[in-house]
Amino acid sequence: MEKLKEFMLLFRMEPSNQQPTPEQLSEMHKQWGDFIGNIAMQGKLVSTHQLSFEGKQIAANQSITESIYIANNQTLAGNMVLKAISIDQAVTLAKKCPILLMGGTVEVRQIQPM
Repeated sequence: MEKLKEFMLLFRMEPSNQQPTPEQLSEMHKQWGDFIGNIAMQGKLVSTHQLSFEGKQIAANQSITESIYIANNQTLAGNMVLKAISIDQAVTLAKKCPILLMGGTVEVRQIQPM
């Protein structure tokens, strides 16, 4: 049996001031629960985190900006660490991520030990 490696999925999306309806929120929670639950049931989930849209940036010169980083109209919305045999298997799991249905993106990267 091949040793499982750890991969991080980085979820990016366009920030919006538009609040979803209660029905949309309920559907999104269900989709995320199904996605995370499926990976957990396979014994491949390590951790997952959702990020708020409030934050601060610290520059090399120690200046602080009261905002989150946005590039190409997207910001980091959260992450997941999972175990997979290869990056291709991690990508296959990531293709079912609900953020894709919301117009977001998923970046898959192998975690390197420090």
